[in-house]
Amino acid sequence: MEFKNFDLNYSLEGKVCAVTGAAQGIGMSIAELFSQKGATVAAIDLSADVFATVKKLGKNACGIVGDITEKEAPSRIIAEVISTFGKIDVLVNCAGIDPLGPAELFAEDQWDRTMAVNLKAPFRLSQEAAKEMIKAGQGGRIINMASQAGIVAIDGHIGYSTSKAGMIGMTKSMAFEWGKYGITVNAVSPTVTMTEMGTKTWHGEIARTALQQTPAGRFCQPVEVAGLCVYLASDASEMVTGANFVIDGGYTIH
Repeated sequence: MEFKNFDLNYSLEGKVCAVTGAAQGIGMSIAELFSQKGATVAAIDLSADVFATVKKLGKNACGIVGDITEKEAPSRIIAEVISTFGKIDVLVNCAGIDPLGPAELFAEDQWDRTMAVNLKAPFRLSQEAAKEMIKAGQGGRIINMASQAGIVAIDGHIGYSTSKAGMIGMTKSMAFEWGKYGITVNAVSPTVTMTEMGTKTWHGEIARTALQQTPAGRFCQPVEVAGLCVYLASDASEMVTGANFVIDGGYTIH
């Protein structure tokens, strides 16, 4: 594709963006910042709390409630985005779960559910979104929320780490195959982020130990992840694909 100049303010004006996990945490922050940058947002979540997010976003937004692991959910969700807004330009796979436990005791049903939510559903959603992007012929953006746990080992995170490592690999394969259609696919790998899920796990001694190993000396805020996602969703990132962007305050550099 030829180089096209872009808005240095990273405007998302005119873009239709679908964000999973938008009822809280990083997903909600992404939906809010995308909206502030001019995007039309489809906020997707298992919880009806997502409509509280939609209310904050205003008229250029809709809420979609559903379990992304259900067989027909990915096609239904993307079809609803298309029927509501006429197209899809950006998909952010942000929904995820993090059941913890030692590898030798990690239950099979926990493993299956983690892979279903964190890896299979993002694959299916990306597949359905890419089909629409290819059909439209205007390119697109897919952003996969991975984790520093997909790069380095973290105690008690066997299922989560495996799913996020898989997501990073999946991102590269999608980027390789869909680049010819003008679709970029990138992963974002945050450190511990101060969301409801993050603060529930990372507190007390475990938090102090992690911070001692983090050069920045603090954990991440959701808006910092959202800021990177704005860049990756914008026209400025056309030459960036198949990358894994680590936002970890230096945790994984040693």
